[in-house]
Amino acid sequence: MTRLIEGDLVASTAGITIVVARFNELIVDSLLNGALTTLKRQGVQDKNITIVKVPGAFEIPLAAQLAAEQSDCAAVITLGAVIRGGTPHFDYVAGQAASGVTAVALKTGKPVVFGVLTTDSIEQAIERAGTKAGNKGADAAMTALEMINLIRKMA
Repeated sequence: MTRLIEGDLVASTAGITIVVARFNELIVDSLLNGALTTLKRQGVQDKNITIVKVPGAFEIPLAAQLAAEQSDCAAVITLGAVIRGGTPHFDYVAGQAASGVTAVALKTGKPVVFGVLTTDSIEQAIERAGTKAGNKGADAAMTALEMINLIRKMA
C-alpha cells in the first residue's frame, strides 16, 4: 500500500517569524496584513509571531537565516515586492532574494516560504497583494503552516 504524507493547516505552537522588506511598503504592508490575518484565523497566537523588518528584498535571506537558526522558530515567511524597472537591477535583486531564501531553507531544514512578489508592474503587484489575484502574503502563511506540519510528520 502506498504511503501518503502531507501537511495540514493546524496551528503550530512554535514560533513563526515573518521577515518583511520595507521597500515598496504600500504593497508589502498588504502582504503582511494578509499573512497575519491568515495565521490568526488558523489559531496561531500573537505571542508565537515575530515580525522582522529589513530595508529591501536583498536583505531578506540574512534575516531569514538568523530567524530560522533560533530554536523557537518553526518557519520563516518572507515578504517583499520587487517591481521591474528600466534597469537590470530587478533581475539581480529578485534572483538573489529567491536563491538566498532557498539556501536558508536547505541549510536549516526549516520551511522558509518565499512570499516576495516579483512583478513587471505596480499594477501586477497590487493585484497580488489583495485584489484580483488574492493575497500572496496569505498564501505564504498557509504554506508555512502546511510545511511545519509536513516536516513534523516526516521527522
